[in-house]
Amino acid sequence: DVQAPAAPAPAAGEPAELDPDAVRFVDEAIANEPVVLFALEWCEFCWSVRKLFSKLGVSYLSVDLDSVEYQENDRGGKIRAVLADRLGVSTIPQIFIGGHHMGGCTDLFEAMRSGVMQERMRERGIAWDTSVDVDPYALLPKWLQPRKSA
Repeated sequence: DVQAPAAPAPAAGEPAELDPDAVRFVDEAIANEPVVLFALEWCEFCWSVRKLFSKLGVSYLSVDLDSVEYQENDRGGKIRAVLADRLGVSTIPQIFIGGHHMGGCTDLFEAMRSGVMQERMRERGIAWDTSVDVDPYALLPKWLQPRKSA
């Protein structure tokens, strides 16, 4: 998972104020889309999740926070601030399945290995190709050392 640039800190003594449009966007995306990937276009961990979803045939909404679409008025940064506030982490990607926060890239990969991801998808009626047998860690960037199964 990649550490995203920090949102600007509020002035001393002031609580952080979240953008209401960004809050609404995050709430609606998570509530209305079966699978949501909050990502960065250049992020190799985000691409690892994209590869996994592609291999499994999982349809998902990708919110690429650094894309041109989200650059105007720092919309991507405002959405990232909402995610950081809600989740207590500022790493990207962040994945939601059936409205449930799955975590980042390696969290999702562990959930797949343990069957938790598949269970959540079954519970929510989310389709995927159950015949695909893939080790999600094989999709990580090749410069990383592979993780050993527990």
